[in-house]
Amino acid sequence: MKFADQQNSRIELDHMIVPSGDRRAEDVVTDNRYAPPTAKVADMPSGGVAPALWNPNAAANWSFLFTPAFGAFVQMKNWQALDEPDKAAASKRWAIASLVIIFGSSLGFISVPALMPFHEVPRILGFALLITWYFSSARKQVEFVKSRFGQDYERRGWGKPLLIALLAIVVLTVVVLVIAVTSAPIEISSKGGT
Repeated sequence: MKFADQQNSRIELDHMIVPSGDRRAEDVVTDNRYAPPTAKVADMPSGGVAPALWNPNAAANWSFLFTPAFGAFVQMKNWQALDEPDKAAASKRWAIASLVIIFGSSLGFISVPALMPFHEVPRILGFALLITWYFSSARKQVEFVKSRFGQDYERRGWGKPLLIALLAIVVLTVVVLVIAVTSAPIEISSKGGT
């Protein structure tokens, strides 16, 4: 066999040269330590089109500013887009619980003057809520999306959800301030004037 014929009967695959008569190219395991590992997994859908999603990492990060209620709501919408109704329902419960805790603690501290020395408690409670939500719920969606789609999915825009969250914070602040002003005891002086 001539040298030119030998060159034509080989298949090059990731720096390994395998004679074509010995085995099929797809059966060859290469020694490319820089290539990502690959495996054919039967239970993972492949080639499916990912729905448009809000980035779950960004939702968790925005929750530092807009509370876990915001992140849980966004992730609920993502779970619905992913056709995971049980996980969407769990995120909805987190959103409702977060709103109840945040609104309830704010109103409780305003309406009960004896609690005023503990005014830092709602902040601590909010931070504990955020950490608990992230590790028990939010991280699951981050891992799910990463394992299913990697970075290959259409991203939804953040303009509308962030605007709604900002308006919700403004409304909550106004409601709490109105309740605080209307429930504050009014001192009327009984001293007579000239």
